[in-house]
Amino acid sequence: MWVKGRQNIPKKYLPVLEELFGIDQSYFGHELSEIDQLEIQKEKLKRDLKPVINKQEQQFSLGEINDLVEVPIYDKEEMNAIERDIEKAKLVSKFKATMDVVDNNPYLETYKLIVELLEKVQHESILHKTVEALAHYYEVLPDWVSSEPEQEGFESEIFEVFDDHNY
Repeated sequence: MWVKGRQNIPKKYLPVLEELFGIDQSYFGHELSEIDQLEIQKEKLKRDLKPVINKQEQQFSLGEINDLVEVPIYDKEEMNAIERDIEKAKLVSKFKATMDVVDNNPYLETYKLIVELLEKVQHESILHKTVEALAHYYEVLPDWVSSEPEQEGFESEIFEVFDDHNY
């Protein structure tokens, strides 16, 4: 019955399934999210492909503490692709959660503008510089994290505008 999802998996089988599939037994006790499914696929790929980490790359990580973290870059493109898919799924989930904080979100128009900007001008450096400046202004991003050398000059000018208009 539990194979068809009609009842829970008996606890005595969880260690067996954990060993068989190579994933934590907590995955077997609940409905899997898209992120869970991708994590399981990643673990399966790791076992099948036995990828080697070519290098570590620093990437910004969302979480309790927003910071740069070392992310492995594998010799197998399938592994790198699933890592990117997991990051995208986490971003979509977090974006949705921020919209769902209140039922009738008063900032829905702002979300629409952000999506529109990302669709139409995501390649423009002014968008990236402004978002990074806002992240520094509101202390979402540590001061020492900067994408480009000229970012500091850009930020000092935009912060002046913010200060002049009491933002």
